[in-house]
Amino acid sequence: MATHYYSCCSIPAKPTSQTSSNNSIWLPNHLVSIPRHRNNLVPYLSSAFSLGDSISAAATSVGVDGPTTSTNPSRSLPFRVGHGFDLHRLEPGYPLIIGGIDIPHDRGCEAHVAGDVLLHCVVDAILGALGLPDIGQIFPDSDSKWKGAASSVFIKEAVRLMHEAGYEIGNLDATLILQRPKLGPHKEAIKSNLSQLLGADPAVVSLKAKTRKKVDSLGENRSIAAHTVVLLMRK
Repeated sequence: MATHYYSCCSIPAKPTSQTSSNNSIWLPNHLVSIPRHRNNLVPYLSSAFSLGDSISAAATSVGVDGPTTSTNPSRSLPFRVGHGFDLHRLEPGYPLIIGGIDIPHDRGCEAHVAGDVLLHCVVDAILGALGLPDIGQIFPDSDSKWKGAASSVFIKEAVRLMHEAGYEIGNLDATLILQRPKLGPHKEAIKSNLSQLLGADPAVVSLKAKTRKKVDSLGENRSIAAHTVVLLMRK
C-alpha cells in the first residue's frame, strides 16, 4: 500500500527565536518547518499554506508585479546610447585626417567628402542615439554640395541636433583600427580637437588605437576603421 508523507507547517505572524531554526524557511507571514526525520512527518493539515501563494506574496512584497509598459515617449528618456562604425580605403595622394588632425602618412582616406573616419563614426553614433537616419542619408554622397566638405560640418550638425533634442554628451568611447601610422604621438591632439567639436569635457572622451596584426585590409595598411559608442544624457 502506498504511503503518503506531508510536511507540517506552522504559521506564526513573524519568526521568533523559538520557531526559527536551521530546518525552517521563512517567507512573508509564513514559517515552513521541515521535519528532520521521516517518522516526524504528519498528514497535511488543512491550515497549511500554499507555496505558490507564499511565493506570490514574496514577489508582491518586493514590488514584483509583472511587466510594465512605459507610457513615456522615447524623447523623454534620461539616457540614450548610440554606436557608430566607419571604414575607409587608404590610397596614396590623399591626406590622412583623423579627428580633424592631419596625420603625416604616405596615404590617406579616399572618400566623397574629407574622409575623416573618426568624425564620421562619431556622427553616426550621435545620430543613432537620437534615433535619426545615418550620416549617408542626411549627407548623401550623391549630392554634389557635400563633395570635399570638411567632416567638422557633419559633426557640428549632429551636435546641433543633439542639443535641439535636449541632450548632451555623457561620455564617448572611440576605437581606431589601423596598422600604420602609430597614433600615440597624436592621440592627445585628436582627443582635444574632438572634445572641442563636441563641446564636451575631454575627461568624458576616450580614444584608443588598435592594429590588426597585419591581418586583412586593415592590417595591410589598405584601410582604416573606427568604432564609437556614445552615451547621451538629458540636460
